[in-house]
Amino acid sequence: MSTPVAFITGITGQDGSYLTELLLQKGYVVHGLVRRASMFNRSRIDHLRADATVGAERLVLHYGDLNDLTSVRRLLRKILPTEIYHLAGQSHVGLSFEIPEVTCGENGMAVLGLLEIIRDLGHPVRFYHAASSEIFGRPAQAPQDEQTPFNPVNPYGAAKAFATQLCRIYRDSYGVYACSGIAYNHESPRRGENFVTRKISRAAARIKRGEQRELALGNLDARRDWGYAPEYAEAMWRVLQRDQPDDFIVATGETHSIEDFLSAAFGSVELDWRKHVTFESRFVRPAEAWNLSGNPAKAKKLLGWEPATRLPRLAELMVRADLASLSD
Repeated sequence: MSTPVAFITGITGQDGSYLTELLLQKGYVVHGLVRRASMFNRSRIDHLRADATVGAERLVLHYGDLNDLTSVRRLLRKILPTEIYHLAGQSHVGLSFEIPEVTCGENGMAVLGLLEIIRDLGHPVRFYHAASSEIFGRPAQAPQDEQTPFNPVNPYGAAKAFATQLCRIYRDSYGVYACSGIAYNHESPRRGENFVTRKISRAAARIKRGEQRELALGNLDARRDWGYAPEYAEAMWRVLQRDQPDDFIVATGETHSIEDFLSAAFGSVELDWRKHVTFESRFVRPAEAWNLSGNPAKAKKLLGWEPATRLPRLAELMVRADLASLSD
């Protein structure tokens, strides 16, 4: 049996780093696409690159950009991956209102370009598209499943809805093995510091250490279905192991408010968040998604996947990791 070869866009991100760890453990050769920049941003995978048991031949990084699909086409023709995981793109929902063209280009048109490349490869490859619960926006039903109509309320969700629909079209019309994992919010200590959960966990740690006094946030009533990122990386891999391509909801099935996350995070270090959190209107989005709760029944039945880490434990993991980083 030949060694499986994976190509990951967004390999330096939260999900990309956990997925890379998983695939290397499973014996894959992993190729990752990284942008050339004046400053390196590879901290999430540095431990893998330094691991002598991995070796440079099993984890290979390539400079490239999804805005230059000709070079990506050449690269994929050279690598001939068996699996492609498309995780890259502008992933901050609030920011998508400020840079909508970049958001739609990276999260929408890039998927179209990759699907066209796959059509022409002449080599069997399985494609995973990282979709998002934001495609549902303000859904007519809760929890949502794979049949729930799309109703995005922000540029990020609109771009992801476009890309998810494209995967279905190319699957049905051209026989491309294209799948979308419709993932709900998933967090970890590797989450970017501009995301609200990481803002909260860092603030709790810094306030506990006496390095910060207050945390400014927007709408505390917004509810999300929060899971643990390493478990979602496992779901991504399982999606591409089936004989037939399909789309799957990846979620916990539980929703919690930002206030719930605050309570769990600050409570894990014996702090009362009410004494430290202030409201700031600039953090309120022009349009807020509501009642986003995923039904993972299909993933459980067909993939054998189900989440294990719930919100209180997730918040504690993040705060403890931030406390440890402050001690380094």
